[in-house]
This record gives sequence, C-alpha cells and structure tokens, in this order.
Amino acid sequence: MTTAPLPSPLGGARVKSPRRVLRGKGLPPLSARLSLTSCDDARMRFPQAAYIDASARIFGAVEIGDGASLWPYAVVRAESQFVRVGRGSNLQDHVMVHVGYRSPTIIGEHCSITHRAVLHGCQIGDHCLIGIGATVMEGAVIGDNSIVAGHSFVADGTVIPANSIVMGTPARVVRTHNNFIANRVNAALYLHNALAYAVGEHRGWQGPAYEAAAKAWQAEAEREFAARYGGQSGDAG
Repeated sequence: MTTAPLPSPLGGARVKSPRRVLRGKGLPPLSARLSLTSCDDARMRFPQAAYIDASARIFGAVEIGDGASLWPYAVVRAESQFVRVGRGSNLQDHVMVHVGYRSPTIIGEHCSITHRAVLHGCQIGDHCLIGIGATVMEGAVIGDNSIVAGHSFVADGTVIPANSIVMGTPARVVRTHNNFIANRVNAALYLHNALAYAVGEHRGWQGPAYEAAAKAWQAEAEREFAARYGGQSGDAG
C-alpha cells in the first residue's frame, strides 16, 4: 500500500475532512459528543480527528480538536463535566482520561499523552508530553511546554509552572526548561502517523521521505520557537 503523504503537521492549516461539524472554537456541539461506543460512530461524529482506532472508547461529553488522534484501547469518559482534547494532540495506547468529581479534563494543543498514562480531572497546557505510565490527578495543572516523566504521580491540586520537567512520586519540578520544540515535533510525528494509520499504512515512520520530513518539522518547530520566545535555547534557569 502506498505510504500516506507527508504534510506539515506543524502548520496552522486544519486537517481536511469531507464532513465538518465544527462550531465556534473548532469543537462539535454537545449532541455530537455523547456516548460514542463504536469506531464508525466516533469517526462520523469526529471527522476532524486524524485517526480514532477501532478499539478506542469515548463516552459522555467529549470534545476532540482537529488533527487529534486516539490510539489502541484509549478510553475517554465524561459522565459529568467534560473532556476536551486539543488540536493536534494524541492519546496513545491504553491511555485513560476521566473527569474529576468537580473538574473537567482539558488537554491543550499539540500534546502527547503517552502509553498507559492516566489523566483524572486535570488540565494539561499546550505543547506538553505526559510520560509513559504517568498519572495526573484531579485539580492538577500542568503548564505549557512541560514534560511529566514516565511513572510520575502528580497529586491532586498540584500546579506545575510552564516550561517544567516534572518527575517522581509525588511529582516535583526537577528542572526548568522550555520543551516546546521537542514536544511540538513529537506531536507532529504522531499526526503524520495518524494520517498513515487512517489509510491502513502502519510503517509511516521509516524511509527517506519520512526522515526528510522529520528534519523539516524540526526546523519548522525551531523557527516557531524563535518567533514565539526568541533565542535558540529552551533553558529558563
């Protein structure tokens, strides 16, 4: 099967879809967010998503942004409040996203929620990476451009500043660093992979064309970083 084309996932253009249900800020109306228990239903209701695996499960008031992806056995539940998955973000294999008792779960744009992570009633800023097996609990806030290391436990109500690297149980900030470039590129790689999976191509991360595109995405992220933040270093202290 022919490999999927290599668009620029870092750009501002929205993922094209034959059917659009977007309203307002790029999110579907509530009637399009409820009780998505089958893959076909999810794809129909969220055509703006780049890829929703057949094994993913979505229940309740869930909002999915353009170019987002849900990978095998990801589960999203919102029996109260709501869950929002931002543009270009990915929920990887076996991720669990649930609302809190009093708070929604909000995932920003271009985030990677990696394998077996758990998000429970928390807020994740833009351009964040939540590491393998990490847990972020109710009321916690992760600032933009941050990384939560694998298997960390972010306790209820913890507020993590932007540009942080977080580690441990309970998690704490171990370094201040603007991780915009690395996290944006990781999300771009997953968007490319999602578009490949959507057409049945499961070897999208190989070959000269992919390698060239990955370098281009890195360069583009660096240019955007310089435009947003100035300078070439992500170190903030």
